[in-house]
Amino acid sequence: MELDVVPGDITTFQVDAVVNAANRAMRGGGGVDGAIHRAGGPGVLADCVRRFPHGLATGAAGWTTAGMLPARWVIHVVGPNRHRGETDRDLLTSCYAQSLAVADELGARSVAFPLISAGAYGWPLEDAARAAVDTLRATPTKVERGLLVAFNSAAEAALRQALRADPPPLGTP
Repeated sequence: MELDVVPGDITTFQVDAVVNAANRAMRGGGGVDGAIHRAGGPGVLADCVRRFPHGLATGAAGWTTAGMLPARWVIHVVGPNRHRGETDRDLLTSCYAQSLAVADELGARSVAFPLISAGAYGWPLEDAARAAVDTLRATPTKVERGLLVAFNSAAEAALRQALRADPPPLGTP
């Protein structure tokens, strides 16, 4: 998969799927989650309620309609919240691997990813960027293009640095 870092608002990209950094309840929230629900309109929330009546577990992924977004689908993932003691990096990398698995099920060829858990959930920025890049590089997928959408200049710098770094040896996350 070709990976590119792009600054901007994830709700504006014309891709097959956008990844939403959702909360466990799957009913909208702040940050990326709130932006996607606002831009996508009530159809996104209605589909979340229908498809995920009990929400999603941390590290899990599922999809809904994209509503009024320029994408076809929203792939929702629940990242670990370090402020609540969720410090297992495998939960973070699972978000990226699971989002690619869902994208493959949907037939998505282009996906826009936010930097999961690096905002309000308190994951250290550089490690969040490295987890994203390393996992997306190492996970087999049919997705052809991945956009790593940076929400600010610090996130953009961390993502660009992670892309320049050598990939980890095979078998390591």
